[in-house]
Amino acid sequence: MNPLCADQGVGLIPWSPLARGVLARAGSEEATTRAGSDERIGTLYTDADNDRQILDRVAQVARERQVPPAQVALSWVLRQPGVSAPIVGATKERHVDDAVAAVDLALTDKELAFLAEPYRPRAVAH
Repeated sequence: MNPLCADQGVGLIPWSPLARGVLARAGSEEATTRAGSDERIGTLYTDADNDRQILDRVAQVARERQVPPAQVALSWVLRQPGVSAPIVGATKERHVDDAVAAVDLALTDKELAFLAEPYRPRAVAH
């Protein structure tokens, strides 16, 4: 859909840009209420090796930049062609702070490529 939207001038509004909070906790083993109660997490994120590579890279860039992983993940999303605005499910003030800070976090082309490299397209989840 992304190439079609770009061709037609239709902006994209990504749903769950932090992967239900999984990317916000990249590099952390912190247990959350949502992780323990959200039945969809297990069905959406099942490719353990690929998901781990992505999480490790987000955590690495966050450490190097000394910012929370959520800022790195949102900054990456915001720099994708056609993205107008991600849907951020903020439930805490710091979630809003991270989303706002991500706008000004200028990832380098090398960092953007590093973050994107392990991603593999997924089947549509129902």
